[in-house]
Amino acid sequence: MQYNLLPNTDIKISKICLGTMTYGNQNSEREGHEQMDYAFEHGINFFDTAELYPVPASSKTQGETERIIGTWLKKKRTRDKVILASKIAGPGDYTKHIRKNMSFSKKHIDKAVESSLKRLQTEYIDLYQLHWPERRTNTFGIRGFIHSDSDPWKENFEEILDSLNYHIKLGNIRHIGLSNENPWGIMRFLNSSKSVKTKMITVQNPYSLLNRQFEVGSSEICHREGIKLLAYSPLGFGVLTGKYLNNSRPKNSRLILFPNFKRYSSPQSVAATERYASLALNYGISITQMALSFVNDRSFVCSNIIGATNMSQLKENIDSHNIVLSESILKEIEKIHNEIPDPAP
Repeated sequence: MQYNLLPNTDIKISKICLGTMTYGNQNSEREGHEQMDYAFEHGINFFDTAELYPVPASSKTQGETERIIGTWLKKKRTRDKVILASKIAGPGDYTKHIRKNMSFSKKHIDKAVESSLKRLQTEYIDLYQLHWPERRTNTFGIRGFIHSDSDPWKENFEEILDSLNYHIKLGNIRHIGLSNENPWGIMRFLNSSKSVKTKMITVQNPYSLLNRQFEVGSSEICHREGIKLLAYSPLGFGVLTGKYLNNSRPKNSRLILFPNFKRYSSPQSVAATERYASLALNYGISITQMALSFVNDRSFVCSNIIGATNMSQLKENIDSHNIVLSESILKEIEKIHNEIPDPAP
């Protein structure tokens, strides 16, 4: 396994990060522990979770993923060898069951951090992230920003940084990051960090062959401001495994269990996936290997967050770190991308 440094730290994280949002819903506690065991044994030291998980969000299961990770940490006694990331949820119809008010006020950040620490059975979280912005902006498949005069949000970047810095000083969290954030929000947090003296060091956003919008604006910020991307959904809800091609719908697959998850299933996404699958076949690798390897080696990516519901998927995903794509296949990928750009924003 290869490792990268978390920006502005001496913390080494594996090039592949294990995402855990299926634990407590699609995966049982036993299965979650089996995945974490295998990943850890194969060099993965970076695990990502959130107070919201598992997904889809539910009041009955909220926090269950963190609890499962907590029991694994207690059993394995490897906390000092693991880099753990979690997130505080923002406002939305699907988060009202977590707290009555989902703003990023100090009171709510305090409660979220304390609750996550308890479920995770740990004294600290290595990287604590804002799961998505408080303000109304284009996230989760919305291509462009549309201003709303009714947005109740008031600018509070410094207040949020102050609240998070309080927990850094307490030792509850070590570093902070963003998620599902756009260039304007990233830069506003970075500018505010100059006075607060604590900096967002990562951005966890979707990035894949079907969604390369991070390259437009945000990737330059990463290079010039010394932060990095934690890429999620590198396989586009499994679409980039090719398992849904030719109208296939495998039993117990995510699109069968959760048909509302259509972000990567547009006709344009299907057309692009067909071409990527054909390209991978021509080079003697699977589309899964090609899709993950592409993300792994982008210069602005610090770690690629994979997810799996069974062990065979997990093994193939982890093994992608051994594959380096040639210049010729990268040129072919760019050709497809230029003809069908970002079909799944």
